This record gives sequence, C-alpha cells and structure tokens, in this order.
Amino acid sequence: MASNVDQARPDAAAGPAEPRRSRIGLFLPFVLLGLVVVLWSVAWFWIRGRAADEMDAWLAREAAAGRTWTCADRSITGYPFRLELRCGSLAFARADGRFTLGPLTAVVQVYQPRHGLLQVSGPFHVEQGDLVADATWKDLEASFHGASDGFTRASLVVDDVKGTIAAEGQPPTAFAGDHLEAHARPTPVRFASEGAVDVSLRLTRAVVPPLDALLASTDPLDLALDATIDRAAVLRTGQVARELETWRQAGGRLDIALLSLAKGERRLQASGKIGLDADHRPAGDFDVRAAGLEALVAQAMGPRIGAERGAMVGRLLGQLLSGGRRAPDAAAPPGDAALKPLPPLRLADGRLMLGPFPIPNVTVPALY
Repeated sequence: MASNVDQARPDAAAGPAEPRRSRIGLFLPFVLLGLVVVLWSVAWFWIRGRAADEMDAWLAREAAAGRTWTCADRSITGYPFRLELRCGSLAFARADGRFTLGPLTAVVQVYQPRHGLLQVSGPFHVEQGDLVADATWKDLEASFHGASDGFTRASLVVDDVKGTIAAEGQPPTAFAGDHLEAHARPTPVRFASEGAVDVSLRLTRAVVPPLDALLASTDPLDLALDATIDRAAVLRTGQVARELETWRQAGGRLDIALLSLAKGERRLQASGKIGLDADHRPAGDFDVRAAGLEALVAQAMGPRIGAERGAMVGRLLGQLLSGGRRAPDAAAPPGDAALKPLPPLRLADGRLMLGPFPIPNVTVPALY
C-alpha cells in the first residue's frame, strides 16, 4: 500500500523546487549603455558650452586689439563626437583693411581637438590699403594640426579659383587658376631657436593677362615654390605694415630653395634669399636657370636700345645659353635639360639687375 501511495504522490519524492532566476542581468547592459549615453550627452553639451565661451573670450580679446571678427548666424553642432562651427558669413576688419567670406564650416573631433578642418564658400572680398580684390572658387578646404607650442602642419587646397585685383582708381586685373595648394610646417630643429617655417606652394594652369603681355605668351602658367620663412614666429595678425617691420627688424628673410615658373616654352628656375631693406623694399640675390627667354629679353631691351638691337641681344643670349655650362650646384631636374644658367639676378636699391646690368623700365617699390 505504501508503494501505491508513493506512486500516487510523485511530487513527494521530488527534490526541493529551484529558485526563480533574477532577470536584472539581462537588462543591466542596456541600463549601463543608457547611463553612458546620458553622461556623454551631458559632457558634449558642457564641451560645446566651453568652446562657445572660449570663442567669445577670444573675439573680445581681438576686438580690444582693434581686430573685429563677425560670424553671422553662428551655431555649434556636431553631436555626438564632433564640434561643428558654422557661420552664414565671416567678416574681419581692422584699421588697415577688411575682408568678407561666404558660408564657413570648421570641424574638430572631440577626441582630437588639435586637428581642425575648414570648408569655405565664396565669394571673397578684401580691401587692403588701396588694393581691392574679389575671388570665387569651386572648392576650398583647409586643415590645421595644432601643438602645445604652436602647430605641426597647416594646409590649404583650392580648386577652380577666379578673381580680380585692382588698385584704387585703376581698372581691375583678372586672374584664374585650376588648382592651388599651400602647405606650412615648423622647420625641424630651427623652429625652436629661429622661429623658421617651411612653406610649399603649387599653382597649376594659372591665367594672368598682364603676364601674357609681359612674356608674349598666352599659355597658362604653372608655379612651384619651396621656401623657408626665417623668424616667422614673430608674425601675428596685426596690421600688415607693423608685422612686416617687426619681421624685418628681427632679421627675417625668405630662403627660396626652389622657385619654378613654366609658361609654354618659357621656363625659369631660381633659388636664393630675399629680405627687406631699410626702405622696406625687397632685396636679395638669386641663381637663375631659364629656357625660352630670348624673346622676353628682346622685348625688355627694346625700349632702351631699339627693337632691332633688342632682338639681336636676345638672339645672342640664346646662343650663349645654348653653349653655356651648367652650374655644378644647380642641376636641372629630369626633363629640363634645356634650362641654362643665367647671370645672377639681384634686387637692390629698388632696381632689378641681371648680372651688372639693370633691367630697364623695372622698379621695385616699397611694400609698406
């Protein structure tokens, strides 16, 4: 009978009931994720507020120094990982000039605050002294890599730029270019002691009508420049004349490793050093190599000695260059075997001299 009773009550022989498991562990990751999102959102809005306060403080300091910046319809967005400063337009004004820009966007990653990206739309209008310039472009992008003691690299890229420049009371001169790149970085070793900055500039297929008339060629111009600006660290955003004078007094100069100009068959390469003399005029010496400049020499010498004699000088120069020897320290790059050394080019006392002879009808004015 006992066995029958046990069979009738199967639960009597079963072990104790297992406790019901808690489901908190299932929801804990989502709770933590939500907490992180809330904390990060609070942190991002705090960072945005600090950025706006720092910007307002900087604008106030600039205004106190006589430089006024105006960012129209300013906004700071970019949540969750970026800060995006947007201006409907940007304007700058100080005693010696002013400029305006179209819409602007500056982007900084929250986790990489020293690396900034910039996109700017035209038009651009600038007034500097008696000069007025306007420009538009298809794309303009810039980047800046900051450091605790300055910067490590800055770059600018512009595509399809067009514009005009004119002196007060003069008709405007048009210019255009397919592609412009400019890069700058502190010169290794020399930046800390001399404040030197390396710069590199490339301009392709530029059209400048006054150069067409001067060089008797309508071919587009390609330009390359690699140089070092000594004492660049003394330059600030003050008035141009004041900054240039500070740079001159500090012993500033431009050390040109390569200046290359190519316009059709006319090509020129130069290297040298240039600074500012006591009268604020460019002064320096250049080693020059060139090809296809015979017509230019004839055109430059014509007003002084007559067109026929000028052409004769140009032909003579071409013959001399074709038989000249290459300077051992100025080897032409591959494909430029036609480049021949010219007499040294010198800027001195407001004159441009080729060897011992001044180039007629050319004066070098003071920059400020």
